[in-house]
Amino acid sequence: MAAAAKKWCLRLEEDTARSVVAGADAVLFDCDGVLWRGEAAVPGAAEALRLLEAGPRGGKRLCYVTNNSSRTRAAYAEKLRRLGFPPAEPRQVFGSAYCAARYLRHALPPGGSAYVLGGAALSAELEAAGVAHLGAGPAPPPDSAHSGARAPLEPSVRAVLVGYDEHFSYGKLCLALRYLLRGGPADPCLLVATNRDNRLPLEGGSAVPGTGCLVKAVETAAEREAFVIGKPSQYIFECVASEFNIDPARTLMVGDRLDTDILMGNNCGLTTLLTLTGVSTLEEVQGHLESSCPERRKLVPDYYVDSIADLLPALKA
Repeated sequence: MAAAAKKWCLRLEEDTARSVVAGADAVLFDCDGVLWRGEAAVPGAAEALRLLEAGPRGGKRLCYVTNNSSRTRAAYAEKLRRLGFPPAEPRQVFGSAYCAARYLRHALPPGGSAYVLGGAALSAELEAAGVAHLGAGPAPPPDSAHSGARAPLEPSVRAVLVGYDEHFSYGKLCLALRYLLRGGPADPCLLVATNRDNRLPLEGGSAVPGTGCLVKAVETAAEREAFVIGKPSQYIFECVASEFNIDPARTLMVGDRLDTDILMGNNCGLTTLLTLTGVSTLEEVQGHLESSCPERRKLVPDYYVDSIADLLPALKA
């Protein structure tokens, strides 16, 4: 098998942008840091997406791929509408909550259920997929007979799913471990994580712990690694490809994080475009470019733009 071509993170100038857009049938977008920051759309982003979908160089399939497990697909479609983006159907949104539900629907044995560390959105996606589950939301009080080491175990649980959980607690960690210790090598309890994002950036340069911190706690207790659904895992792209039958060689991945968006795109054979409106910087890219480590080179995108709005001249031409 031939080695993948080296990537150099070239600025996407107008002439090259026209060629890149012409060579793509589908465009996958990360959301936060690419299309919006908090509740404010990135200036020019909505117009760029409208032109990609229906402009003179349009006709592209637009999909939205996010590691955020705290919102449903329907909530993302509503936010796109609210911020002025082209109307999107929920089926165009591939969040880690939805894709985790999709995975468990096929991976769980008949009659099996999942113990969930997560919130209402993750629970809603599991319910919509027909996956029986328990544990989402607030934990019982620490002195309760249903907390931690004292809680009775549900016999049907065959998977532990870790997502973003504002109610994460020692009691929940105890229960997760107890479920994971059940079963033998031939029939283990599955350990599944929505994503490994360790920090979630906030306005003003602050941040809060992400799902990856919770995943690491469960993995450490269980002494095993989780199967990860979200970027950079190829599984989330496989969900998109199977839903819309898209060709990786004619797909553009647009993201703001090298270790999730760009790495997934590169691993899946997509053309990758970094926007500088979010997390990663050109200084980070330069460090990877100068490295002799093959794994670091996988974090280098094909192109970069200051903002997705930089595509507007090429799309209007």
